[in-house]
Amino acid sequence: MNHDDLGGGLAGNALYEMVLARGRGDWTAAHAAAKTMSFRPVTAHPAHANLYRGAPAVAYVLHIAGHPAYARSLAKLDAETVAIVADRLDAAYRRMDSGRPPRLREYDLISGLTGLGAYLLHRGRGNVLERVLRYLVRLVTEPLAVDGHRVPGWWAATDPRDAVGTGRFAHGHANFGIAHGVAGPLALLALARRAGHTVDGQDDALAEGITHLTAWAQPLANGSSGWPELLPLGAYRKGPEPGAAPGRPSWCYGTPGIARALQLAALALHDDTARRLAEHMAFQAVTDFRQTCQITDASVCHGWAGLLLTTDRIASDSARPDLAGALPALRARLESAIARGEAPEDTGLLTGNAGVRLTQHTLTTTPHPLDLGWETCLLLN
Repeated sequence: MNHDDLGGGLAGNALYEMVLARGRGDWTAAHAAAKTMSFRPVTAHPAHANLYRGAPAVAYVLHIAGHPAYARSLAKLDAETVAIVADRLDAAYRRMDSGRPPRLREYDLISGLTGLGAYLLHRGRGNVLERVLRYLVRLVTEPLAVDGHRVPGWWAATDPRDAVGTGRFAHGHANFGIAHGVAGPLALLALARRAGHTVDGQDDALAEGITHLTAWAQPLANGSSGWPELLPLGAYRKGPEPGAAPGRPSWCYGTPGIARALQLAALALHDDTARRLAEHMAFQAVTDFRQTCQITDASVCHGWAGLLLTTDRIASDSARPDLAGALPALRARLESAIARGEAPEDTGLLTGNAGVRLTQHTLTTTPHPLDLGWETCLLLN
């Protein structure tokens, strides 16, 4: 198990312990988790380090802790993260200037510059964050040509696993999800604007993202609606597909995560039409059995914990009381999944038990520990 892995390893458990310690004032378990997370050297290589792995992941956890015992380590990891961002931006701009489409890992939340930007936003590193925002503005607003066809600048050159595309993904794909697709950059641009970090063209990029997601809000076969998770070139060129099969309503790829990104962008631009669409899509996703029956575990990434937390964040910014009204049923589904033993056994935030327990703690503790903003790593707040 990776010690410096936030999504599936020990750093995820450390994040949970830090949030608990901040509320309870007992740091015994948190300090033990920090020691376990840091017992081996942490990777800071730009090709391998990102928000969910290596120096930035550990720095994120120590920043959430806010404990003076970690100040020296955090300063060192923070400097390493800023250097990683600079290296990543240089490579991204060289790729952009060549006219080639990116790999997912260049820009996405889990592995790319969007995730590093989420760290910088939470850390308050405004100058470096603004460099990332300027890159994302270009990514969203400057189209590319693939096989002679116009595609958006975030079009992935690779298949959904970020490997060289073959077969139906020979020309890459459009990825819509918040974990790996365009919803991630859109959410970060919106959250940064909410926090007062703006760059030239940011509102244009938000408007472009709103237009794109609005256009791809598809009516499903059962009268509900949702977004596609990802599309190869042929399907993307055909446009939205009325009557599409409903997908899994997960945080990572599904309609709820995308809806949160659209809602945040709409709130940033005071676009009431787009906000209502985002909230309508989210409500349909969480109340449509054909969608929710596809959830088979309790995890944050693609299970009940992620669906509950995402819906809670959408409801908190919504004028629709029915979204908040849907939360008790989702909470009950999460508790049932845990009781049936569907909680994952590893320690990570995304795919592990730490994320499930952190979600439960966040949504059942009064007052909510949301002021810590730990869910910035999910781009929910």
